[in-house]
Amino acid sequence: MKRLIYILIAAIMTMPFIGCNSQNGAKAEKDNIIFGIRANDYNVERKQVESGDSWSKILGNYGIGTQKIIRLDQLTKDICPLRTIRSGSHYTTFTRQDSTSVHLDHLVYEKNLIDYGVFSFVGDSVAVREGQREVEIRRKKSSAVISSSLWKAIMDAELPYALAAEMEDIYQWTVDFFGIQVGDHFTVIYDEKFIDTLSVGIGRVWGAKFTHRGKDIYAIPFEQNGKLQYWESDGGSLRKQLLKAPLKFTRISSKFSHARLHPVLKKYRPHHGIDYAAPSGTPVRAVADGVVSKKSYDKAAGNMLKIKHPGNLSSGYLHLRGFAKGIKVGARVSQGQVIGYVGSTGRSTGPHLDFRLWKGSTPINPLSVPQKPTEPISKENREKFERVRWRVIAELEGDVPDSMKVTNLETI
Repeated sequence: MKRLIYILIAAIMTMPFIGCNSQNGAKAEKDNIIFGIRANDYNVERKQVESGDSWSKILGNYGIGTQKIIRLDQLTKDICPLRTIRSGSHYTTFTRQDSTSVHLDHLVYEKNLIDYGVFSFVGDSVAVREGQREVEIRRKKSSAVISSSLWKAIMDAELPYALAAEMEDIYQWTVDFFGIQVGDHFTVIYDEKFIDTLSVGIGRVWGAKFTHRGKDIYAIPFEQNGKLQYWESDGGSLRKQLLKAPLKFTRISSKFSHARLHPVLKKYRPHHGIDYAAPSGTPVRAVADGVVSKKSYDKAAGNMLKIKHPGNLSSGYLHLRGFAKGIKVGARVSQGQVIGYVGSTGRSTGPHLDFRLWKGSTPINPLSVPQKPTEPISKENREKFERVRWRVIAELEGDVPDSMKVTNLETI
């Protein structure tokens, strides 16, 4: 019996050990995970959707039958409907080959840089799931000097383009982006999103300082009444009664005047508005909360809207190509809501918006209207706001340790 035990022990001791740390044994194969799929046993190919492609065509090329495609269409309705396939987008196939044919087990459709959908065809089953690439958040502080426009400054400094839109949204009530001066500058703290080394957008803006015409205008993030807003350093809201302009990404082609040479009639006459030259179809926004008091067509003004606002103010929008859905006399609109689209209707030489303001029945220059801020920081929030403010300003003005940086407004 002892002899049998010794023989078994000797046999075990001389057997090769197989494991990831074995010097002599076979090394365990490392999993190659792509889109949550173990890709080791597949042929993986990334392809681009071509013009004229459809999922029926793409999947049919891999032998996926009509019944499975119908089932897939039902499963993807709330995730990424099959009819939303876009030319130029990408998909990745996971195929395996046996002795007779190639089998498609998984196809991943990249809806954008972050989100994707996985279509699986294993055996007779069809399954769908959503996924997201792992995104790394990196906190950035960047500065730029403006030579002509905010967008050019952003591009010249090689900053994310989305940062320009975010800055315009934050400062749309307080900075006249049509009157920016050479030498205006800004510093901004923000989260930038990365997939590996590729920037895929920005997250929250944690603070900014915009120096406009020699005046520093801070943007301090703070939540009041359950809503995140940006505030000036004294606790006044950056949000004002009126937007600085009713549209974005454009230029002023004609200003308010009591005697302007009319470009069509070639006569001097009052022009009690601001002309914003912009491409046809550019969205036009209401500059303040109000009620639509007029919607009409006029041979001179073309398609036009008039909105009545609190404080006996009214705003007018002329030469529109058309009106936004739901816009009618008596409709309530909110500040920033799209109400129409730039056009060239009526007496016009090209696509533009003629924007007007009235106090009662008296026309006033939209560029010189005193701006009233909305509700300031409340007394009960003042102490907490000041703790956020000094941290944000300290980071904007210099280098601070991570422990001082505002990363969660709720824990301040």
